[in-house]
Amino acid sequence: MTASFTVVPFTKASACGNDFLIIDGTYLPADVAAFSRRICDRHQGIGADGVEWLFPAKDADVRARLCNADGSEAEISGNGTRCVAAYLCAEQARDKVVIRTGAGLKPCTLTSRNDSQFEFEIAMGEPQVGDEFSVKLAFREVRGIPVSMGNPHYVVFVNEFGMGWQAEAAEIGRHHDFKHGINVELVTIKDKSNVEARFFERGVGETQSSGTGSCASAVAAIASKRAQSPVRVHTPGGVQTVRWENQVLLRGPAQLIGRGEFFV
Repeated sequence: MTASFTVVPFTKASACGNDFLIIDGTYLPADVAAFSRRICDRHQGIGADGVEWLFPAKDADVRARLCNADGSEAEISGNGTRCVAAYLCAEQARDKVVIRTGAGLKPCTLTSRNDSQFEFEIAMGEPQVGDEFSVKLAFREVRGIPVSMGNPHYVVFVNEFGMGWQAEAAEIGRHHDFKHGINVELVTIKDKSNVEARFFERGVGETQSSGTGSCASAVAAIASKRAQSPVRVHTPGGVQTVRWENQVLLRGPAQLIGRGEFFV
């Protein structure tokens, strides 16, 4: 007897080490959370930080619905949006695409391409910056600046990334002050034009990079006069450049890694 199973085609892409699976929305399963956990598992699945499900859109080239590795949904990923833009530009030979996300329309302009490696500048919209406030943790109190890039962030400036920073970031992320969870950035200032950041994201944990997190880090640094636009955000996965004019513009790479089929 021949085994019968569903085959779901995917494309894998990465932006500064933040990796995503891009899947046509016609394959969306009934239990999208369970599917996302399975396919994003790095041992029993394909492995990724999240899945970008693509659907038709009347006001954009495509609508992207983001599911995190833990099955939860998020409004947007800057890096994930860039990966979707790379996919669309490769498929359609375009140099500009508009992607509808849970945080609105994001125009993506191709600035360079070398085979499967792309660079885009994305218009990320206007940030919302709140007043700095403290969060009480189990062993100490931290101060951070809340920034919304269409998704929530809490930016904490530090002198160095100490041992165990991930545990502290996780504690911040699930703190009762943030009813829906929050993305946490720890940031050190290198100079007025360069910062270094670490990311602990809702629904994922530590990531090599974050597009919206890089935007939030730069915006918080500029708003608090620690830096000035443009800001280069250095991360374990690479460097992205953030310009804050009337809105935030994010520039960085995206690479198409490969295609495959996932057996359900």
